[in-house]
Amino acid sequence: MPNDCITYQNSGYFSKLIVDYLDQKAELKTLYNRFPTLENFKLQIEEKSKNFPIRNREILVNALLNQHQKFEISEATSTNIELLKDSKTFTITTGHQLNLFTGPLYFIYKIISVINLTKELKITYPENNFVPVYWMATEDHDFDEINFFNFKGNKIQWEKESKGPVGRLNTYGLEEVFEQFSSELGLGNNANYLRELFKKSYSEHENLADATRYLANELFKNEGLVILDGDDLELKKLFIPYAKEELLHQTSFKKVNETLPLLKEYNVQVNPREINLFYIQDNLRERIILENGNYKINNTQLSFSESEILTELENNPKNFSPNVILRPLYQEVILPNLCYIGGGGELAYWLELKSNFEENNITFPILLLRNSALVATKKQVEKLEKLGLNWSDIFQNQQNLINEKTKEFSDLTIDFSEQKAFLKNQFEALYTIANKTDKSFIGAVKAQEVKQLKGLENLEKKLLKAEKRIYSEKLERIIQLQNELFPNQSLQERKSNFADFYNEITNFEAFFSLLHSDLQPLKQNFSLVIV
Repeated sequence: MPNDCITYQNSGYFSKLIVDYLDQKAELKTLYNRFPTLENFKLQIEEKSKNFPIRNREILVNALLNQHQKFEISEATSTNIELLKDSKTFTITTGHQLNLFTGPLYFIYKIISVINLTKELKITYPENNFVPVYWMATEDHDFDEINFFNFKGNKIQWEKESKGPVGRLNTYGLEEVFEQFSSELGLGNNANYLRELFKKSYSEHENLADATRYLANELFKNEGLVILDGDDLELKKLFIPYAKEELLHQTSFKKVNETLPLLKEYNVQVNPREINLFYIQDNLRERIILENGNYKINNTQLSFSESEILTELENNPKNFSPNVILRPLYQEVILPNLCYIGGGGELAYWLELKSNFEENNITFPILLLRNSALVATKKQVEKLEKLGLNWSDIFQNQQNLINEKTKEFSDLTIDFSEQKAFLKNQFEALYTIANKTDKSFIGAVKAQEVKQLKGLENLEKKLLKAEKRIYSEKLERIIQLQNELFPNQSLQERKSNFADFYNEITNFEAFFSLLHSDLQPLKQNFSLVIV
């Protein structure tokens, strides 16, 4: 069985910024606190211990107990919530949108990365406790990004209007989605399990936040996962001083803009706004804009003076929601957190934020790239072996892969490098002659060289094309296999839902157990999971 190690750096699926971060390039070291190694967590624990008030722990635990009271949680989750009162307890956190039925696979991988890291840390630092946390992005508004999931190559979509925070959105209309999903499932125990899971998640809960909490809890409750909703009055009260600082002094705007020049070689993930807060209500989520000393709520008639908006903040902190620039700060204010686990895009904007954390005297967490995995069936592995492929091959760009395999299959040498080198040597002699005569002759020699080299390149391409036709059947099988594993020539984890594997697995408990055993968060390589 092929067993290649596909590092994130050589997979071809991560940005230069993330590759350079993983390689610990010197020019990026000022943008993060500590690199994610087991040894570095010792200093992170010490720093966070000195910088997280006991009072915040009490408020956090009470908020979590209140949020979970309508749900049946496991003993492991209940214990973890209570442990958060202890000054020796810390969290490992990931955040994610409220994707319909978990959305793409990387939602699952994020949470397993968090769970597995807490277990690894407990072994290394047994005197401490480590709690896995899933932060639900209930205050997001990008409904179009989360209102669907892919199943069997089809888009299962929830058609609905949404203007406010998605977590407050009622679940009306999901009955039709259930019927569509159910009809695609067919028969069998796994199909029935998925039906029941979907129905109980969305039909028995009034809003998307509760539905997602139920779903995530059902999938991970035995692992002690704690699910947190930041759209919470008591938690928002802890953020009042930082929101006030933002309103009065626009600190995050200034500090992040100071950082951006350090990232000039890369594509900047997000740009800060002057005020990085939204004003939210059930059907409203709009930016707060400072104009001529007044705080206006974008696209509304609402407007506050300085004293009025500070009073509103004190009286109704739940109406204030941090955007992508400030949400990480809010998270670290309310959690005794050591590490944030996220995707490449998330880590890219986190790397913009350290100076703002320092300005607010909040410990910047360790940043860890979430696990990535490729799930393949035993049949697909057999096909891979029969076709003489390894995992490194299958990760390649499709056109490059086909070209490479054609050359490998062919009895001919489809490489005219030797001929091109010979031709260049011939022209070197002509250039020697040309330099001794009229300069116009040099131009004629150069033009002829370019023409003949181009001719050789065209011949090489035509030979490759001819050989592709000879091996077309075998090459088509390679394309078909790669398309199965990389839907739309994208990473499987960005397209496929966990439900896609219901016909290949014994049961979902076994499937998740396999994922838990294969995903190793501190290793920077793809996990290859065979089902």
